[in-house]
Amino acid sequence: MSFRVLGVITARGGSKGIPNKNIVPILGRPLLAYTADAVHGSRLLTRCIVSTDSADIATVARTLGLDVPFLRPVELAQDASPTVPVLQDAVRRLEQQGERFDAVMTLQPTSPLRRSEDIDGAIELLRESGADSVISFVDAGEKHPARMKFLDAEGFVADPPFAESFEGQPRQQLPKIYLREGSIYLTRTQVLMQQNSLKGARCRAWIVPGERAVNIDTPFDLFLAEQIMRCAQCQPV
Repeated sequence: MSFRVLGVITARGGSKGIPNKNIVPILGRPLLAYTADAVHGSRLLTRCIVSTDSADIATVARTLGLDVPFLRPVELAQDASPTVPVLQDAVRRLEQQGERFDAVMTLQPTSPLRRSEDIDGAIELLRESGADSVISFVDAGEKHPARMKFLDAEGFVADPPFAESFEGQPRQQLPKIYLREGSIYLTRTQVLMQQNSLKGARCRAWIVPGERAVNIDTPFDLFLAEQIMRCAQCQPV
């Protein structure tokens, strides 16, 4: 029996930090193009659509070969709009057309270093593990929370309850811990629709290497992503 997966590229028009963020140029191409590349290279996505409220983004998406079957309602495209209702809206619209999916993958254009192998690997992991979801993570590395501190009202440093055993404890002695990375959120449709959750009770991790863990939210993030992508294109002389 086939395992049907719907990809939903979430690309609303409003963005305060970076105007027109989802289609801002990066190395001469709109940011959305890199997610389009990953989608077109996937073997296991059954269908992928773009959910946007913006006619401009819809136009760019279609030039990239992406499917934009409808425009997202304005009430689901506000600064504080959560992702779950956006995905549910897409699922319901397609169900009304007779389409059913076993799982839904959220694909944010702000993760341009995502690869087709990430998409397909996460789908295989969900299908084989029986988990409720697969979410991408990256090793916290030097930003391990055991090294973090509180500042009190007077500006003095205070240790949190989860602080390292002694100041400067080697990273290798700290328990492995991971940060959500943002490029992959794959959720069984039943969990999304009935539990209003992207994660569910049983979540598996898709680990992304640190050099590809870029999630663009600020102009500096955009600069960093562009430098990483530029270096990846460099060939040794």
